[in-house]
Amino acid sequence: MENFITFFITVFTGFFAITNPISNMTVFVSLTQGADKKTKDDINKRANIVAFIIVTVFILLGKYIFELFNISIPAFKITGGILIFFIGFDMLQSKQSNVKSLEHVHIDENIAVSPLAIPILAGPGTIVTAMNFVSNAAPLKMFLVIAIFGSMSLITYFTFRLSDFIVKIVGHNVISVIGKIMGLIIAIIGTGMIIQGIKISFDLIAK
Repeated sequence: MENFITFFITVFTGFFAITNPISNMTVFVSLTQGADKKTKDDINKRANIVAFIIVTVFILLGKYIFELFNISIPAFKITGGILIFFIGFDMLQSKQSNVKSLEHVHIDENIAVSPLAIPILAGPGTIVTAMNFVSNAAPLKMFLVIAIFGSMSLITYFTFRLSDFIVKIVGHNVISVIGKIMGLIIAIIGTGMIIQGIKISFDLIAK
């Protein structure tokens, strides 16, 4: 029982750190700035559902998917890192919208799938972390990992739903600044993934 509790805490902590709902909330606010409440909620639901499905599929079938398409972990990290870097770069380059015209901003709801679900919520780090937790794990622990990630998806969903309330408190200008900072951080994370993938490829660090 003690090992079971330890495993639960380890998995929950790992997922919380890698998905980071608080930091990702600022990304969500930046990407959906100007959208109405219904559009934001639709994007929020879709992003978390898609992310949950993707991670669940990789938990159950990830090993076979990688083998089927001959995908290596280093290649996965490098590609994911490049995607994340360009997402961060785009956030750094984005212009602040005029607050008076926010009600008329059109938001492409496909951002729920990319970049929110992939690769922000269910990126290489999340998928690799999930696969590490279930490697050689019993079926019960495998489904426990799925349940824990499901709870993380719910936490992320409700965190995103509070974004409007937080914006009202801190203001659009502060959110814009936070968005720029998050863009920089995301670009740095992407660069770090690329470097890590290269190091693993050349056996410069332990796999």
